[in-house]
Amino acid sequence: MHYVIIGNGVAGITAAFALRDRDPHARISVISGESDYFISRTALMYAFMDRLTLRDLEPFERKTYDAKKIDRIRGWVTDLDANTVTLNNGRQISYDKLLLATGSVPIQPNWPGLETVKAGAVNFVSLQDLEACEEFVPTTRRAVVAGGGLIGVELVECLTHHGIEVDFLVRDSWYWPMALAKEEGEIIAAHMRRHGVKLYLNQEITQVTADAKGRVSAVRTNQNIEFPCQMLGICIGVRPAIDWLRGVTTARGIQVANSFQTSLPNVWAAGDCAELPNAQIEQIWYSAKRQGELAAKAMLGDTVNYQPPLFYNSAKFFDIEYTTVGAAASESFFHQIPGKEISFRIMHENGAVTGFNMLGSRWDHTYFEKWIHERRTLREVLANLHQAQFDVEFSRIPTPHD
Repeated sequence: MHYVIIGNGVAGITAAFALRDRDPHARISVISGESDYFISRTALMYAFMDRLTLRDLEPFERKTYDAKKIDRIRGWVTDLDANTVTLNNGRQISYDKLLLATGSVPIQPNWPGLETVKAGAVNFVSLQDLEACEEFVPTTRRAVVAGGGLIGVELVECLTHHGIEVDFLVRDSWYWPMALAKEEGEIIAAHMRRHGVKLYLNQEITQVTADAKGRVSAVRTNQNIEFPCQMLGICIGVRPAIDWLRGVTTARGIQVANSFQTSLPNVWAAGDCAELPNAQIEQIWYSAKRQGELAAKAMLGDTVNYQPPLFYNSAKFFDIEYTTVGAAASESFFHQIPGKEISFRIMHENGAVTGFNMLGSRWDHTYFEKWIHERRTLREVLANLHQAQFDVEFSRIPTPHD
């Protein structure tokens, strides 16, 4: 039996390890064009800020792959036929069972003038993006970052760390309205501005200009404001990396059943590239890991009926911790500690709590999940909120019930 996995991100490597744990004799090959070893993509920013080395980005010791007898193949897959994949160097690899774990790629806008830029326009998703960013930093005095999500703020923080003046352009009325209410968006905006970031709201790029050598030199927005720059960070989102695929049914992503089976026999998909039966794409690290494990079980013949769990994510906006669990609702309780960049938002509907958005402190999300599943009332949750705090004893923050 030969299992082939395309993509060595968290979904692909989790699947490879799970397959090996269950099948000690099978041949397992992992193909990646980005890197030889699995890296923690969420830690790219710490390598950019010189807090981690590139080797530090690898969660597993390199000898782990040899110990588990996992073949690592470097190359980009360009074609998929029945039981065979073709790499960009022409090499063909046959498989008995295949997992597509190709991840995401940055969305590329069609801003007028962007096609003339030969240098200075960057993304911040892959190792190659990190290398490009590092290449342009020494010759960049001023940068523009477009896109108001997590990737955008990570790149902004990195550039600020390197002493570059950053204009952060967000097309919405407050920062990240897809995830944050206006109050939280304003807390994050004020925090970024205190770090020297120039944040501009309601700004959409309408023109990109390059100099005579093709280096980006400025952008203009719908507000008719020109922002000079030597680097342009394009952080307007990601999409499934499926452009090379043919023969497998795709929409926004690779369409899969609840077992992660695709439309092709003996082919499964998991992680950022997989579109679930409800048309949902879970582009979150935690979800990719879970999907990789379950896809491996399906490839081994287990019955898998994946049901998306409660949404959970955690991040940092410069110094502000962020935890979110669950779903939005028609009503919410919001409280900000006076004078602090700390807030609590608890969503509730029909007498039961449905979700949490917490800024400025650390939380054990398993308590939130438990309370949501148990349909606890807002009053009950507020009375017990302190139980979910991760903050160390001497820095424990007061909860709204305290």
